[in-house]
Formats: sequence, structure tokens, C-alpha cells
Amino acid sequence: MVRKIVLSIVAILSLSFVAVAQNKQVTGTVKDNGGNPIAGALILVDGTTNLGTVSEATGEFKLMAPTNGVLNVSFMGFKSMQVPIAGKTKIDIVMEVDSKAMDEVVVTAFGQTTKEAFTGSAAVVKSDDIAKVQSSNVAQSLVGRVAGVQTSSSSGDLTGKPSIRIRGIGTVNANLVDSEPLWVVDGVPYEGDLNNINPADIESMTVLKDAASNALYGARGANGVIMVTTKKAKRGEAKVSFDAKWGVNSKALREYEVIKSPELYYETHYKALYNYHAANGSANPYEAAASSLTGNATGGLGYNVYSVPEGQYLIGRNGKLNPNATLGNIVKYNGEEYLLMPDDWMDEAYDNSFRQEYNVNIAGANERSNFYASLGYLDNTGIIKSSEMQRYTARLKADYQAKKWLKVGANMSYAHFESSNGNSDEGSSSSTGNIFAFASDMAPIYPLYIRNADGSKKIDDYGLEMYDYGNKGNAGL
Repeated sequence: MVRKIVLSIVAILSLSFVAVAQNKQVTGTVKDNGGNPIAGALILVDGTTNLGTVSEATGEFKLMAPTNGVLNVSFMGFKSMQVPIAGKTKIDIVMEVDSKAMDEVVVTAFGQTTKEAFTGSAAVVKSDDIAKVQSSNVAQSLVGRVAGVQTSSSSGDLTGKPSIRIRGIGTVNANLVDSEPLWVVDGVPYEGDLNNINPADIESMTVLKDAASNALYGARGANGVIMVTTKKAKRGEAKVSFDAKWGVNSKALREYEVIKSPELYYETHYKALYNYHAANGSANPYEAAASSLTGNATGGLGYNVYSVPEGQYLIGRNGKLNPNATLGNIVKYNGEEYLLMPDDWMDEAYDNSFRQEYNVNIAGANERSNFYASLGYLDNTGIIKSSEMQRYTARLKADYQAKKWLKVGANMSYAHFESSNGNSDEGSSSSTGNIFAFASDMAPIYPLYIRNADGSKKIDDYGLEMYDYGNKGNAGL
């Protein structure tokens, strides 16, 4: 019995010796799809735990492995691979980025973790999703993308920031201003203008919705925290990127079917006056309605933009426009001649505008240093005159691992921002400062400009075009 055991041990040792003798040195490189070397990738011989190595900063590796073995290759953020050796002594491995794995990273107040290990409630918006939203304000990237986050905007201003509520109002005072979440950029609470942050520099935004918001920021995070993480170079890469975007801004509001024809408007208003006078027992409702249609009396429109032969009314007894009427009415007033001509107020208020954006960044990283620099320019023009914005941004993010116990770095940004709203009063629909509401309420018979008899716009003493404010400046009307 003892002899059999000894023989078995000898047989096992001899088999192990044969397996080791078949191992050969295998060399190669590990790179990503862009040809950039991946440093720190783990390469193991399948079925073993001691036959393996880690790729160097250049992506190169070498190890002893069986000629018919299989290499298991893995690295965080990339899809794991199995590569057959098949007798080769040199193997070049190309790894694919695992975007799903990258989405599992959650930024919290105390650093980064994974969704599997994170027990709180959080949502992550990645850079790819941010790039799809053509907006100057990073807060717009959250609209409709995070459950439990409500966004609303009461302004069409180019620089307007949407109001954000994370799971409702969390302040004791129920003050809307105090209900805004806390913004944290690269670990530092941010209270500046969000328009100064270039969305192209953002790697991810993590929305913390529960008690995890208070872990470091206390009561300041009672309404939730939005953690903004800016980009940095990925290890093993060195690249220069440039992107340019062009677009057109246009009115995206629904236009209701309204009367746009001056002829139809006069006819419709005449019918209303005719019915009014007929209901009040007028002996001649036609005469009363036709004579007061363009006058300043009660119910009158005040303007007549049609010229009609002397002694005739603008509207005939059939309720239709006088066939002898001609659009464009020349009126003499205080020794001057004025041409009354209607304008399309909506067309004058709105305009298609141009948007352009340019971003360039330089990034490089190895096992000891990481460098990221970017420049950005945005020129965005609104859909109303005098509404525009320009932004210049720059960011420098670098760090260096000098010693195992010493890491130095800097994270700096610069922004120059200029804007012109062109419309300071959007809240009240009855205000003349609200050009959107005011233009849509104007009847199609009223002029916007004061014109000379030849149709040219009158110019004031300062060289500016003269507008009809309804204050008798236009032919006393």
C-alpha cells in the first residue's frame, strides 16, 4: 500500500515537470481601439492564478505561458477578453471600451464608488448625454433625464437657468429660492453662474437624491446635491481633440390660426359693430358701423390702412371690403405726409439666428502624471433682436505622483461671459416689455414703423428708426 502511494506522487511530479517544460515566453502589447497603449492591464493564463503579469506604461507585456493556453485580459472600463495563444510568441491585443461598465461609477461626497456598492439613491448623466443637448447652461442637460428631478423654466432667455427640484421642496421655509439643490464641481461647492461652465468639459453629473447628499454638506445639501466631475485624461492616452458645432435657433412655438389678413380683419370687426348697433335699435346700423369702423370713437379701430375714394366707406353694404380700396393709405398731418401700412409684428419680433461652438482639448496620462487642458468658444444669438451671448472658457487640470505618499496637482478654470437679453420683462403677458405676448396680440392692421409717403421708414434726430407707439406720433393716430 505504501509503494502505491509513492509511485502516484512520483507520477504527479513527473506530469508537473512536463507541463512546466512546455511553457514559453509570450510577449505583446495591449492597446485600445484608438491605438493608445493601456497601462496596468492584467494578463493571466486561463486556469491559473500565478502565471500572469501587468502591462507596462507602453502597453507591452511578457510572461511564461503554455503554447496551447489562453490569456485572460482585463482592465477597468474595458471589456474582458480571452485570447488563444495558439503557439504564437508575440500577441497584440486590442481592447474595447465597456461603456456599460463606465456607467456604473457614481461620484459621492467622499469620492467614487460603484452602483453595486452604493446604497443611496443617485442618477448619473454621462458626457455623451450632455453633448446631445445643445445648451449654454449645464442644468439643461438634466431636463427629462433623471427620475425624481423636476425642471421648469419661466424664461426664454439665452442665459436662463431652469429651476430644479429634487424630489420636491425640501426646505422648512418652503422658499422656492432655498429649494434649489447644491452644485458641487470637482468636490468644491459652486455658487457661481452655471453659464460659466462649459458642458464640453464635463465628464459626468451625479444627482444625489437622499441622505447621501448630507454626508459632507449637511443642511446645504438638504435639497439634493448635483456632483459635477470635469474631464481628465485616461491613463495611457495622449491625444488632441477638436470639435465644431453649428446650428440655427428658430421659434418652436405653436402658431394658432388667427386672422392675418387686414381685409378679413376689417370685415370681421365691421360685423361685430353692425350687430352691436342693430341690437341697440340704431335706425341705420350699416351707416353707424361703417362710419365708426376706423375712427377713434367707442368700438373704432383708429387706423385705416386702405385708401378709398372720397365719400365712400371702407366696407360696402354687403359687409365686404370696398373693391375700390387699395392697401396703403397716405395721410397728411401737420404739413407732413405719412403712409399707413400694416406690418407683420410676429415676423418682426422673431428671427432665425445662428449658433456656433468650438472646443479644443489636449489630454495625456501615464502611470505617474495626468494632464488635461481645454479651450472653448460659444457664440449664440437669440430669436429676437439684441438677444445674444458670447462665452470664452479655459480649463487646466493636472496632477503628478511625485512619491507614493505625495501627489501634487492643480485644477483651474477661466470664463469670460457677455450677454444681452433684449427683453427684460417676460413675466406679464399684458406688459409691452413682453415682446412675445405683445406681438401675438397685435391686429394685422397696425403699423410697427412710422413711414414717409414713399414707404421708407422715418428717421429721428438720432438716426434711429421711428416706431409707432400709438401715442399720435404716426399721423396723429
